[in-house]
Amino acid sequence: MKNAIDIQNLQKSYPNGNQALKDINLSVKKGEIFALLGPNGAGKSTLINIICGITKKNKGKINVFGLDIVKSYKEARSLIGMVPQEIATDSFEKVINTLKFSRGLFNRPSSGEYLESILKSLALYEKKDHQIRTLSGGMKRRVMIAKALSHEPRVLFLDEPTAGVDVHLRKELWKNLADLKKNGVTIFLTTHYIEEAEKIADRIGIINKGKLIVMDTKKELIEKLGKKTLIITLNSPLKVISRDFNDYNFELKGNKLKFFFDYGENKKSISKLLNDLIKKKIDFKNIEIEKTNLEEIFLNILEK
Repeated sequence: MKNAIDIQNLQKSYPNGNQALKDINLSVKKGEIFALLGPNGAGKSTLINIICGITKKNKGKINVFGLDIVKSYKEARSLIGMVPQEIATDSFEKVINTLKFSRGLFNRPSSGEYLESILKSLALYEKKDHQIRTLSGGMKRRVMIAKALSHEPRVLFLDEPTAGVDVHLRKELWKNLADLKKNGVTIFLTTHYIEEAEKIADRIGIINKGKLIVMDTKKELIEKLGKKTLIITLNSPLKVISRDFNDYNFELKGNKLKFFFDYGENKKSISKLLNDLIKKKIDFKNIEIEKTNLEEIFLNILEK
């Protein structure tokens, strides 16, 4: 089976008339890290909550590893681990005990060895007999991930996993997620940190006002929607530039000459431009190329 998650024509509306999700069609491949980007209120958490059986859908079909989440709820839910935005667990319970309890909820046989391996992978083993209330915020976040993994799920959902955590912890969590992927866990995360999606995701989806607008790999998104700017620093300012350059999209300001290209344009376009500059004896001392990053693409999409 190629896909961990298949979603067809998913819709969700609330009694007040708010349509949270509008005809969502989405597939997440087995063993990939998929990041769903979007502003607050875009529908990210609603989508995760529906897949995990916390919120009911109005229309559509969702399969998790081929199992319908409604018709085969228990079997499908047993394949899912979920880490919510908020840290929700008994703060007076010991770390190891909360993992044992979560594993028991899914009728999994006790396995101290497996639970300890999770704690070690998340750098929590030394804290296994500590009460959760004594841990730092970052450690509590890792306990939530360990708790979600306690019953050996095949797909892990993380709703804004690094919201409110510092840069160091964020990078630690990224490493943890990469390790989980290596062990065969499919990861679906929501985030509004563009850097997070850019660093760890295999594919990226962008959702806004309940609609899935774009879905592709980072490389494909940049090649399809990105731009390249060739910045040429002239030895002396030009007042005008030859009409021979009218075929190019350019801007002249003092001694800065900027040419704009679509990301996917052939390299020959830039080579031809440089040859034209030399032929017209336009004297320049420096060349830079600026490329659109994922954050700029994200903002441009939302503004449309």
